[in-house]
Amino acid sequence: MEVILLAIGFVALAFTGIAIKILFKKNGEFVGTCASQSPFLNKEGEACGFCGASPEEKCKNRSSDY
Repeated sequence: MEVILLAIGFVALAFTGIAIKILFKKNGEFVGTCASQSPFLNKEGEACGFCGASPEEKCKNRSSDY
């Protein structure tokens, strides 16, 4: 039972941290949310399938709510 409560506490702490980060970011945006920005997800250096940005560029889709 203690392990379950500890796990729930860590998950709640993570959600609280993410919520605080969104509150203090300009317009609630995360920087570099395109998958092309991650070297772990984009090993070939392809452009983002969502907005078309290359790995060197920032996300081109600023109007999305994602």
